[in-house]
Amino acid sequence: MESTWDTIARLAARFEEHSTLPVEQRRLLQVLKIQEEAGEVAEAVIGATGQNPRKGVSHSWQDVEAEVCDVIVTGMVTLARLNPEAAAVFDHHMKRIAARDL
Repeated sequence: MESTWDTIARLAARFEEHSTLPVEQRRLLQVLKIQEEAGEVAEAVIGATGQNPRKGVSHSWQDVEAEVCDVIVTGMVTLARLNPEAAAVFDHHMKRIAARDL
């Protein structure tokens, strides 16, 4: 079975191969993609709580979970597109967080 970071690396490579934009522009757009996905989480929360009077309850909390997963995957792909050693960078960062907060 493929590891999560292997899948992320394959996704990042696919997106890199697909784009004809200069590398700096690809990086910028990938970082902005995180914000797009975060907006979809907000939309799902609003829909799950029925806070849009025009739409009512339009999402479930499972939809919110799926959107949060999309944010996480997008963040991981972004890191992989910024640094080929993304897994090590993330692991090091998690260790710093654990040392600081746990």
